[in-house]
Amino acid sequence: MNNVTLPDASGYFGAYGGRFVPEALMPALMELEEAYNTYSIDPSFALELEACLRDYAGRPTPLYFAPSLSESLPALQVYLKREDLNHTGAHKINNALGQCLLARRMGKKRVIAETGAGQHGVATSTVAALLGLQCQVYMGEEDMRRQAVNVLRMRVLGAEVIPVKTGTKTLKEAVNEAIRDWVSSVNDTHYVIGSVVGPHPYPMMVRDFQSVIGREAREQFLALRGCLPGYLVASVGGGSNAIGLFHPFLGDPVKMVGVEAGGYGLTTSMHAATLSLGRPGILHGTFSYLLQDKDGQVLTAHSISAGLDYPGVGPEHSYLKDAHRVEYRAITDTRALAAFHKLARLEGIIPALESAHALAFLEDLALVCPPGTSVIACLSGRGDKDMDLVSGHDQVLEG
Repeated sequence: MNNVTLPDASGYFGAYGGRFVPEALMPALMELEEAYNTYSIDPSFALELEACLRDYAGRPTPLYFAPSLSESLPALQVYLKREDLNHTGAHKINNALGQCLLARRMGKKRVIAETGAGQHGVATSTVAALLGLQCQVYMGEEDMRRQAVNVLRMRVLGAEVIPVKTGTKTLKEAVNEAIRDWVSSVNDTHYVIGSVVGPHPYPMMVRDFQSVIGREAREQFLALRGCLPGYLVASVGGGSNAIGLFHPFLGDPVKMVGVEAGGYGLTTSMHAATLSLGRPGILHGTFSYLLQDKDGQVLTAHSISAGLDYPGVGPEHSYLKDAHRVEYRAITDTRALAAFHKLARLEGIIPALESAHALAFLEDLALVCPPGTSVIACLSGRGDKDMDLVSGHDQVLEG
């Protein structure tokens, strides 16, 4: 098998992936895999999803040439894939539509989700409202504090937001609680995982639903420039927007960089750079790189961005790292904040802090690329949700 055709029949991307879950969840995962294999080749499902993406989510999203940002990075011609212009303000709606439509075809009346930055929770709540599904969202108390606006949006949409008070009160603990719920409710409930993580078939299924990003970007760039871009750049927490952009280009001679959260720096313990400093292990039902101590205990992750604050990563990213097909780099909180302000002032676009990590890396890329290098950067979401957080940091810096 090659990069494009993975995972294998057992759900592995090389050594990574698989299905490491309690016995009680195996029937649900088998049912989900069978349903996905059936409906993913059903023309009526494809037409229904395509119509929702077009008429409800607002696709295709633009591929925008950023002239002022490019002028500030003389070696680069920067194009932004504007996932922030989707309904609900992020790429998460692509996957939420796919999974909730699938859940309805499976006869499920209830969906649950976990969320860190809140964008996946908002997207799932939105689609649940659209399709008349009961919806509950697990969210760490710390993330609820950081993303209060998104908590309100979920509640307005009719979802119940369940605060998670254990551990670091962030995404990892929210996933734990969602899995516990699912174990006891598999008969009538579908768990809408928001990234390319978790047991098979989730990493494959979420990737496929998010690959609309890369398919559109590839077609749009070819139409604009008559060639392929030199680079693709995207932020990586669990890794859904990155794999969505990268996957349709894996067979092409295009360089790719995934940008992790470097937090306070890689020489500290306050980061979420799983692929840069982690090692393989099992977390949330899949074998992949994760942050762990010498005894295999999962370490606490840190990022200014709630969406990147996760100690694991999707198994396909682990495979692509080991295969040297994608390069993974880390950007600190401070540099991400600077990139957040830079894009706002140069282009009039306020990016999500997740996306700001990818934008900050463009400064590094500009130092090593020949003039005229073209780059597509994924603007995975808009920054409205991060305004209070950014304001707080700015006030600290202004002293």
